Amino acid sequence: MNETVETSASASYLARGDLVVASELVSFLEREALPGTGIDTPTFWNGFSALVNEFGPRNAALLRRRDDLQAQIDAWHLARRNQPHDRNAYKAFLVEIGYLLPEGGNFTIATENVDPEIALVAGPQLVVPITNARFALNAANARWGSLYDGLYGTDAAGGPPPANGYDRGRGARVVARARVFLDEAFPLQGASHADARRYHVQGRALLVDDMPLVHPEKFVGYRGHPRAPAAVLLRNNGLHVQLVFDRTHAIGSRDQAGLADIRLESALSAIMDCEDSVACVDADDKVVAYRNWLGLMQGNLAETFRKDGAELTRQLTPDLAFTAANGGEISLKGRALMLVRNVGHLMTNPAILERNGSEVFEGLMDAMVTTLIAMHDLKKSDGLRNSVAGSVYVVKPKMHGPDEVAFADEVFTYVEAVLGLPRYTVKLGVMDEERRTSVNLKECIRAAKHRIVFINTGFLDRTGDEIHTSMQAGPFSRKDFIKRKSWITAYEDQNVDIGLECGLSGRAQIGKGMWAVPDRMAAMMDAKIEHPKAGANCAWVPSPTAATLHALHYHKVDVFAVQAALAKGGRRAYVESILEIPIASYRKWTPEQIRREVENNAQGILGYVVRWIYQGVGCSKVPDINDVGLMEDRATCRISAQHIANWLHHGIVNEGELMQIMRRMAEVVDHQNAGDPSYRPMAPGFDGTAFGAACDLAFEGRLQPSGYTEPILHARRRKFKAAQA
Repeated sequence: MNETVETSASASYLARGDLVVASELVSFLEREALPGTGIDTPTFWNGFSALVNEFGPRNAALLRRRDDLQAQIDAWHLARRNQPHDRNAYKAFLVEIGYLLPEGGNFTIATENVDPEIALVAGPQLVVPITNARFALNAANARWGSLYDGLYGTDAAGGPPPANGYDRGRGARVVARARVFLDEAFPLQGASHADARRYHVQGRALLVDDMPLVHPEKFVGYRGHPRAPAAVLLRNNGLHVQLVFDRTHAIGSRDQAGLADIRLESALSAIMDCEDSVACVDADDKVVAYRNWLGLMQGNLAETFRKDGAELTRQLTPDLAFTAANGGEISLKGRALMLVRNVGHLMTNPAILERNGSEVFEGLMDAMVTTLIAMHDLKKSDGLRNSVAGSVYVVKPKMHGPDEVAFADEVFTYVEAVLGLPRYTVKLGVMDEERRTSVNLKECIRAAKHRIVFINTGFLDRTGDEIHTSMQAGPFSRKDFIKRKSWITAYEDQNVDIGLECGLSGRAQIGKGMWAVPDRMAAMMDAKIEHPKAGANCAWVPSPTAATLHALHYHKVDVFAVQAALAKGGRRAYVESILEIPIASYRKWTPEQIRREVENNAQGILGYVVRWIYQGVGCSKVPDINDVGLMEDRATCRISAQHIANWLHHGIVNEGELMQIMRRMAEVVDHQNAGDPSYRPMAPGFDGTAFGAACDLAFEGRLQPSGYTEPILHARRRKFKAAQA
């Protein structure tokens, strides 16, 4: 078992079953991950080998099918380049080649043993890079957040927060706004929370200055003495709210009721991401990701860091205990329910090789290892548990159509058998972000009907795939105008409608995408309420603070009532609308409009890629061309790269002009990062690995599989790491 295998790479590998595995991954799995699971080492490696041997060739065949369909679509558009688009002929062609499949009869998903955070309560969802332990802990602990801090520390309170010291006027406005929230969610009979002087419990009721709640059932419990509780627990639309009282606190001492804070149940769930927001290109990186996931599942992950001159250690928040209104006990989770996003079907990773030296598909690796690690949580009966229902939640991205979803379902059935888990222990979240999934969504859900717990729209990846799929159809509109096209509304509506049609309400999440501007919470508060209004019982936010503020929307909107009303109305959108291609209908752009569009795309690519390649940062707040910080990951990079590739291919911009813009924007990005001591500039040489990677994405984007950025980014990052070693 410990046979050392010589490879051409500098890393050392060990033979395990039919696999050749990087020694650091072997050490992690055998010394850290396997102990405590009840799975012995030979069983694990033999099962892993069989998984790769059985499913690796099938994975490759699915990728060849993608390429074959794309080639046929390209040929169809090229043959009709100078003809008006015929939507009926196009749809018939997609049916003929098997891209668009027949839709079967109605059904209801059969997923069982789903935690309430997924099935029964609507609220915000975080996505966080698993390779950053501090961020992962922040996300896990974002189950509860301070409304006072969320309002005071962002522009949601009106204007930016003060740079130094406490602004009492701003604090008073925050308290007043928070009291308005209490009046809306927990109204009093004949009184207002703004005038409250005393909160106390009498019998099974909460009284505020001796006035009861209009809806007394919203009082859930308390902590401390009933006559002067330290905390009062309320619930509205399934979400809990804590009123925290402390007359010795800086805020509570100035409050007539001693109310020191209002803590909202915020991020009900958090996706620990092994995919778009990380830069995992080899065994070293994968071990970091897997070790953090292990710490979360065991409940012992901790991270020590310095902040404001003090050393702090962050750990998982324990559960919260209250006395129930009826005198019993209540225990509430202190942490978000954690899902793990695996890698999609495309990429391979040198952490594990087949005997012939070929890299193993990374999605198979993630399926086996993340499920194994989650067994540490499944074996708990108390303490810091993740799933109390006995499930493992895996988000599977970038799948193209029902065959690929069915493949993922079979992979996890195999993994469960190897690890001795009951069938359907692993639940699947399916990202509706590739066009072949969108137009076949009902059949994709059917393919995983015993596992499905999540469908989610992703505008950025969906648009990137739209551009790549329809590359030969003509030049696309500018990005801001693509968002206004009818197909995107149809895409968002159909995702909800089909989810409801398949019985996801009360069983699974129907999700919406990310708010990408983390410093603009006032704008988020205006815009993101549309997600629960649309019937989405979860939506992505970029930070714990954003989760707390977005939670206010779920107090305003009863999502399950919205879903019930929508379900009665039937579908609002059909596949014909989703197949509308957002080609520019008016192309009389000025040279200035073209330049600004390409500059915006180029600057976004460069600002993201330079950190990805040189610092291994897969997701970060990157200043855009106007110095507005945007959350960037591979999805944002994909749409920008594909848009440039489309305009380059159709002659809207030529190669010389594009290279001039890339160099000019590299100088802009260098200037924006001048204060970062770890930053490596791209100018004036323009000969570094990062600049080369950004140029590859722009100039060679049309040739990338499905327009994905991963092949270029991984190759360039590995080249840089090898040079540094």
